[in-house]
Amino acid sequence: MSKALIISSICLALLYASCKNGKSRKPVIRDTSITAVTSFNNLFFDSTRLSAFLKNHSQYENFTAQFHDFYKDRNYAYAWFDSTGLAEQALNFNNLQQNYITSFSDSSIYNPLLDSLLQSIQQNNPKRKPAESQVLETELLLTGQFFQYAAKVYKGSDIDASELGWFIPRKKIDVHALLDSAILYKSAEAYAPQNSQYRRLQEFVQKYSRLSKETGFDSIPALPKSLRKGDSAEVIVTIKKHLELLGDLSSNDGSPTFDTTLVLATKKYQQRMGLTVDGIIGNKMIAELNVPMKQRLRQILINLERLRWMPPEKDTNYILVNIPEFMMHVYDSGKLQFNINVIVGTSANSTVIFNDKLQYIVFSPYWNVPESIVRGEILPGIKKNPNYLAKHNMEIVKSGTVPVIRQNPGGANSLGLVKFLFPNNYNIYFHDTPNRNLFSQSSRSFSHGCIRVGEPKKLAQYLLRTDSSWTSQKIDSAMHLKKEKWVPLKKSIPVFIVYFTAWVDQNGQLNFRKDIYKHDEKMAVKLFR
Repeated sequence: MSKALIISSICLALLYASCKNGKSRKPVIRDTSITAVTSFNNLFFDSTRLSAFLKNHSQYENFTAQFHDFYKDRNYAYAWFDSTGLAEQALNFNNLQQNYITSFSDSSIYNPLLDSLLQSIQQNNPKRKPAESQVLETELLLTGQFFQYAAKVYKGSDIDASELGWFIPRKKIDVHALLDSAILYKSAEAYAPQNSQYRRLQEFVQKYSRLSKETGFDSIPALPKSLRKGDSAEVIVTIKKHLELLGDLSSNDGSPTFDTTLVLATKKYQQRMGLTVDGIIGNKMIAELNVPMKQRLRQILINLERLRWMPPEKDTNYILVNIPEFMMHVYDSGKLQFNINVIVGTSANSTVIFNDKLQYIVFSPYWNVPESIVRGEILPGIKKNPNYLAKHNMEIVKSGTVPVIRQNPGGANSLGLVKFLFPNNYNIYFHDTPNRNLFSQSSRSFSHGCIRVGEPKKLAQYLLRTDSSWTSQKIDSAMHLKKEKWVPLKKSIPVFIVYFTAWVDQNGQLNFRKDIYKHDEKMAVKLFR
């Protein structure tokens, strides 16, 4: 490829990648500077042939503009062929597409005509060279398939995410720019979809597809009592078989004895399932082991779909809260710094899935009691006990049929000693809590919708780390004031509140969690109908 064409392609890729969502692009002008001399091959076709192709292949109708723009940029030079025949990038893309179809059992983008043409061309019989019309048909089919593949795998299924409670804006893609990259860089890895989490989770699709056909997963009966190290029972033989197939048990002696190896396997499995990690097998663990592998496979596919919606990964600072995991992950320059246990909303008061920017820390906060709680809890409490407000360190700010009530700062304040604000339409924020004992629970959905933070001081120290005046002592003091103190951050930090029930952790271990808000159930109806 000529240097001029490489530079031109890079500039085009950057141009399209930087386009603002929702804004129309300028019309693409045919680049007549690309000729047989400046291009990497001498294969060109007449523009009228593209229009005829699109007329006969209605499955690519939604990509008509992308087709024309892509080939105008190239002055209608072939992209998938060169003077020697089928180019490397064509084989790379076809392998990528076939792997997707096989791994996900998704034949919706399979094109038998393209498959037949590629097989015929790859036979490379010198006495029967493919006709020019076959080559062009293959060229344009590869482009159309790339557009379909990219739209499906990068963007995801045509689902209204907001119907499923997901309010993080879905990622926008430019299939034209992706195709530029595919042709320019040739390697499939250069434009592999999504982020590192997507790729790590995708690696488990084939394994769980295989496990879903495995015959060794006999149902495990409920236990009359928990099993511990040293116990002996026939059910242990079945449990060991399950853990061996899943990869948690390194070696299976087939005995009914609860030995040290089984303790280690049990702890590993409990960690992956979000259970209490104690090495004791109880009925909660048995329930997880009895989840059918077909259901686990669907769980992986559902979460891969969600990952397609996520914005691209960036090497920046951000906070991510995964609701089913009950965990906050804090990233600095794209690298995980630490995790903090959190408490999220109950199923009746579910925490909203969205993203925003954290802008303020409020030390010693007032709690402005929501009207629903005033009606449902406080007013009935006042009727029973006239000293209810004083007992709970509350005061009426504004009288009325439903008075405006707030709780003053202090150790008993429902928001604890500090809150973290990222102003949003859902009235969701992070805050401390006086009920510290709840963080020891393995399942932590107890709040009215906001997110309670297990280590609020640690989070405050991290957010204020660039300001040397905010010492540990100063933060402690600010958390025990009589009036609240607002501290704006010098630089806001993105916050993502997400919902993933399957993911791969930093140690490469596949994790599953319960579908506490039934979002997976609703999504399964959309994906697997």
